[in-house]
Order: sequence, then C-alpha cells, then structure tokens
Amino acid sequence: MRRACLGAMVWLPGFALPAAATDGIAPTPEEVVTSGIEEVLVEAPEPLYAAPTLRDRIGRVWVPVKINGKGPFRLVLDTGATNSAILNPVVEALGLPINSNERSWLQGVTGNAIVPHVMADSMEVGDLLINRAKLVIVPDVFGGAQGVLGTQGLTDKRIFIDFRRDVVEIVYARGKPRPVGVSVSKFELGRGRLAELDLMVGGVRTRAIIDTGAQQTIGNDRLRDALLLRKRESQDASVIGVTLDVSYGQRIRVPPVVIGDVQVRNLYITFGEMPIFAHWKLTRDPAMLIGMDVIGTLETFAIDYPRRELYLRPRR
Repeated sequence: MRRACLGAMVWLPGFALPAAATDGIAPTPEEVVTSGIEEVLVEAPEPLYAAPTLRDRIGRVWVPVKINGKGPFRLVLDTGATNSAILNPVVEALGLPINSNERSWLQGVTGNAIVPHVMADSMEVGDLLINRAKLVIVPDVFGGAQGVLGTQGLTDKRIFIDFRRDVVEIVYARGKPRPVGVSVSKFELGRGRLAELDLMVGGVRTRAIIDTGAQQTIGNDRLRDALLLRKRESQDASVIGVTLDVSYGQRIRVPPVVIGDVQVRNLYITFGEMPIFAHWKLTRDPAMLIGMDVIGTLETFAIDYPRRELYLRPRR
C-alpha cells in the first residue's frame, strides 16, 4: 500500500464563508450569516487560472496540465499536497486501468482513507515534466477543477502567480533573479516537500505551512490558546476534506498575521484539532495552514524551491 498526503483540500460547507476583500479585510460576522452558500463555490465558466480572493469568490490557483499528452486538464495547484490526484472522469478520458489489488493510503485535512490510484506515463505543465506519476483517485470536492497537482517534481522549480494579470508559471528556478519589489521570506522543506516557515500571529510565534489548495486558513488549538481567544466571539464551522470526513471548529477573528514585511489584518481563522495537525505532528506548538483567503489577497506570490524563499507583493 502506498501513501499519499493531500493535506490541503478544505471546504467549509456549514455556512457561507466569503473570503477576505481585495484589501485583505475579512467580512463581518453579520455579513457571513447573511451571505448565500453560492458565494463559496469555486465554479466559473471562464478559464481563470489565478483568481484573487474577493468577497464573493474564494481565490484559487488552477493550472493546465497535460497527462499522457492529453488535455490539458485543469488541476488545483496544491502546495500542501505531496501527491497529485484526479477525478474519475479524467481516469476514463485517459483510459487508464485501475488495479483493484493496489490501493493508496490518503491523508486529508479531516481524515484518511484507502483509495485507488492509476499510473500515468507523464504529466506536463510549464517546465514541469513528471514521468511515471502515481495519481490517486478522489471525489470531486474542487468546485470545477479536475484534480490536484501536488509538489512532486517542484524541488528545482519556481512557482510564480500574478493574481492581477491571471498568470501562473512553473519554471526552472536556476538562473532566475529574485522578482523586484517583493517581500522575501525564508522557508524550510519538510513533511514531504511542504513549504514551512515561522511567522507571527499577534506576537505569537507560529509554525505555518503554505497551502495553496486550501480555501480557508486553519489553526490548531495551541495557537488559539496562545492568542487567548477562548472567550472571543466565534462561529461554529464545519470542514470537509478530500476524504469527505467532516471536522468541526470555531471561526474567530485574529490579530495581524505577519509574514516577512507583509501584514494581513482582519483575518478570520478556523480553529480546531484537525487530523492533519496530528499527522504532521503539529499539535504541541502553535501552528496553522495558510490558505487562499490570505494568499489570494496579494498581487503576486511566488515560491522558489531551490532558494527556499517566498516572494510576496501586496496588492496596490
């Protein structure tokens, strides 16, 4: 049995959770309650690949990926997933055989499951070419995308996302200069090629994982306790992951989140002991997954894997 970790796919269907406005300001609790559930669906007929976080749309990053020379298929670019995944209709379109005797152990944000997988001869997007790629088969929880592109093959690449111009690039990082006019933050690679860094939340040192596959930012209970948020007004939130397991937490407005020279204010985080924190051994100290409600408020965002650097440019 093989293991795959798709720790990023998060959907909060209990009520509408519009993400932060273009200036980084999250909606008030009253706005959340009165908003319709349609506001959190990541569906659009237009071929958007890099959508900013707006009040009526969760930001997302989709990439056009060719599999076995066919496609392109529109996959979620997921820096919180160690493996790639596709939906059953993609498997059928590719004509890939499913070996009933082989299964993969899949870890998601809210639980784990044993799922089938297929082997593709190749996956290609930009400068990324993966030969003999294992693709786990998952339910459709992506709101229009056809699967997930994980971090496999990115160790010598740079991901560059320009939300203003709707541009997503995956290129070889060697020889590429740093972008101009950006905030630079160092990160480490751990837990299976995931970008991890230390940042500050209201003065609390917090371990964070950059998770472009997550719609919402999630924190563990240690972070909530350190921020003394137990008595702060909160809302019940339910979280469903790629395994379709449901976890429950509390959605609370937090002090400013500081990443390098960039400060995000008026952010709401869903707190709870999600199974992914235990899987990643992030339960003893303050920790969080930074989702698209934060990343999508930027103008540009880049991850340079060889340099272990994040490049952030706030929206003008």
